[in-house]
Amino acid sequence: MNAVNHYRQAQFLLGAQQLRQLPADAGIEIAFAGRSNAGKSSALNTITAIKGLARTSKTPGRTQQINLFGLDEGRRLVDLPGYGYAKVPPAIKEHWRKTLEQYFNTRRCLRGLILLMDVRHPLTEFDQIMLNWCRHRNMPVHVLLTKADKLKRGPASAALQQVRRILASYPEASVQLFSAHDGQGVEEARALLDRWFGYGADATEGSATEG
Repeated sequence: MNAVNHYRQAQFLLGAQQLRQLPADAGIEIAFAGRSNAGKSSALNTITAIKGLARTSKTPGRTQQINLFGLDEGRRLVDLPGYGYAKVPPAIKEHWRKTLEQYFNTRRCLRGLILLMDVRHPLTEFDQIMLNWCRHRNMPVHVLLTKADKLKRGPASAALQQVRRILASYPEASVQLFSAHDGQGVEEARALLDRWFGYGADATEGSATEG
């Protein structure tokens, strides 16, 4: 098995407040989204093995712009604003809701979503909204049940099965346990990203040069 970490080469490209600030709609983008306390930044840093790539904070909702990280000429990781944070004015929340919805509906190079949920509190209202956007676009979604180290094996497995049952009604949806703290599920997550990005000697479909 090819265990090369392609994500160690990730570099910050830009932060966009508006969709018009994004780069050309070409190549392949994989987005990361989740509630502001789901551990999204920690997951990105762990998967890429780059400490501090995505900013982590004890204050939920730190990411309030679309941050793009380039892997090569045509592949990008996208860190979407954390949703569900309470200490943000309603007007800003509404701006980001509309911006994210437009991003999902219009960005052709968006090929998949990594949706992060705290394993102790999965499938919130906001998570369901994101899942429905993926269903609307018939876009692959992979759920990372984060902070798996916070639960014992039995409860963690039960949460995994619960989410798996819900995802059965969504096209191209999958789920796994994940812990940035102890590295659980990191290789599994990278392997899925490899497939979505088309890494591999025989990966001719989904080439990063596609428009």
